[in-house]
Amino acid sequence: MGDSACYKILKSHLVEGRCEAGEEIGITIDQTLTQDATGTMAYLQFEAMDIPRVKTELSVSYVDHNTLQMGFENADDHKYLQTMNSKYGIYYSKAGNGICHQVHLERFGRPGATLLGSDSHTPTGGGIGMIAIGAGGLDVAVAMGGGPFYMTCPKVVNIQLIGTLRPWVTAKDVILKVLELLTTRGNVGSVVEYTGPGINTLSVPERATITNMGAELGVTTSLFPSDQVTRQFLKAQSREDAWVEILPDPDASYAKIIEIDLSTLEPMVACPHSPDNIKNISDIKGMKVDQVAIGSCTNASYKDLATVATILKNKKAHPSVSFIVAPGSRQVFEMLAKDGLLTHLIASGARIMESACGFCIGSGQAPITEGISLRTNNRNFEGRSGTSTGQIYLVSPETAALSALTGTLADPLDQPADEYPSIPMPESFIIDDSMIIPPFTSNEPVFRGPNIGDPPYTEPLMNEIQGTIGLKVGDKITTDHIMPAGPRLKFRSNIPEYSRYVFENVNPEFSGYTLENKKKGIFTAIIAGHSYGQGSSREHAAICPMYLGVRVVIAKSFERIHSTNLINFGILPLIFNDEKDYGKIDTSQDFAIHDVPSLVKKGTYIPVHVNGTIVNCTLFASGRQREILLDGGLLNYTKKKV
Repeated sequence: MGDSACYKILKSHLVEGRCEAGEEIGITIDQTLTQDATGTMAYLQFEAMDIPRVKTELSVSYVDHNTLQMGFENADDHKYLQTMNSKYGIYYSKAGNGICHQVHLERFGRPGATLLGSDSHTPTGGGIGMIAIGAGGLDVAVAMGGGPFYMTCPKVVNIQLIGTLRPWVTAKDVILKVLELLTTRGNVGSVVEYTGPGINTLSVPERATITNMGAELGVTTSLFPSDQVTRQFLKAQSREDAWVEILPDPDASYAKIIEIDLSTLEPMVACPHSPDNIKNISDIKGMKVDQVAIGSCTNASYKDLATVATILKNKKAHPSVSFIVAPGSRQVFEMLAKDGLLTHLIASGARIMESACGFCIGSGQAPITEGISLRTNNRNFEGRSGTSTGQIYLVSPETAALSALTGTLADPLDQPADEYPSIPMPESFIIDDSMIIPPFTSNEPVFRGPNIGDPPYTEPLMNEIQGTIGLKVGDKITTDHIMPAGPRLKFRSNIPEYSRYVFENVNPEFSGYTLENKKKGIFTAIIAGHSYGQGSSREHAAICPMYLGVRVVIAKSFERIHSTNLINFGILPLIFNDEKDYGKIDTSQDFAIHDVPSLVKKGTYIPVHVNGTIVNCTLFASGRQREILLDGGLLNYTKKKV
């Protein structure tokens, strides 16, 4: 049997293990990206490794999350990033240049390369045929130092696209359909590879929308082949020399094949509070809308916003709607202005935001109390918008634009097919990389403001872990539940301060009593349901609980990135052998694990003593990950190796 495009790239980068599904493998990483919310800590950890320069083909540091500078913290961290990046050989994309995934696709992505990013939506790069994977910042720091990235060799799910999208049906509807079919749960250890004649009808921005939001499936990554569509996109970006053809073999083997007929799809919506809570818009259209927000790394390309601007031309947003538009990059912004399309957006009554993550991460533009907000981004977790009672619906830019005009959820298929603004891909894009600062030799010291701390210190695994069950939560606990974003992100480089907000919106007293217990030598365990750690790659969701004294999380299942992050910071991620035991455990009960290093060395079985009974658990960790746990975390392990 032949190879998928995914396996072709993995095999060309393989340095450890065998390319067989389920086996742990190590791959070389060609490129890395970070953003300021996760990158600051990643670079502090890189500095702690005492490596003089990055060893990747290319590493880029983007400022796109915390661009609001209300107080010194974000501005100081941006100065730290720029001076540190220059010293160690990292490109620096200034605030205002755009969202990391959009800019990387435009200016740096290379078909056939591996990309590791400290952001869960790094798989956007799969839109041009990359193996692009989101990971915790410490994993990215190790990759920048030349270390392999370790992962479970994935099973590859093939989604074959046939047919052609009807007017008013979009790439966003394709990925919403995939989420309806596969859901957000049960896909850990998989990669989605798109093939079939239908992919020839999708531009690179449309493909990137699909791979971007594929992160919500919980898969390792998603990718399209690199073909003539890819080549034309790179040519328009003046980067045709980066193109190589990467196609699956005709007899490629896949773990599962799903066929989707694009011609049968209709506009869809992800309803609160999960990206897989999918409905057809035709079933709920007419619902009153309070806010419409168009942008984010999912749907803020030139093609997206040119379509929106054309829909809005000579029209006004409904007076009851708060209407927001944020271009994905400065390139998009400038091209909209050059082509006169920005005028249509402004004249419609849209509030034009800077090219940043903004509303997607709850950094501004929070909806009103219990407000219904239509958004083109990728996540609608409860409270993520900045309003705890906000009702977030995820839709295509076309649906969002039409709804902004009517003040209600509009079904695009109610529009005449011949009125759909089919926007062709530009033959050339405006190229201006002046806000991307290349690394250069400088005697300027690395700037460290008062909000910059040290990377977290962890201790080797202790012989006995004893303490109390500090918290019990249900299914689909996201990293936003664990570590709130929005205004709290400014503390990302100050672990003692950021730790004050662990589980702030679940139990605001958690951090206080957990830290007090740690001072008394009492450690904490967390009990959880399925899919613990969904969402962002935010390693602070492991670092800060570790700082407070959390040493064990027992769940029915974990998501990939968070499980790895827990191990990287010395926390045991354990899975119930019998899910019925979840119902037998409650907060404030005592727990203990005896002879911990010996159990971790031996393998996977971990008995946990809870209130006098034994709860049998499994530690899903490779031999290498068990060594990391024994050393107390990946930083200790890596420094020892170096």
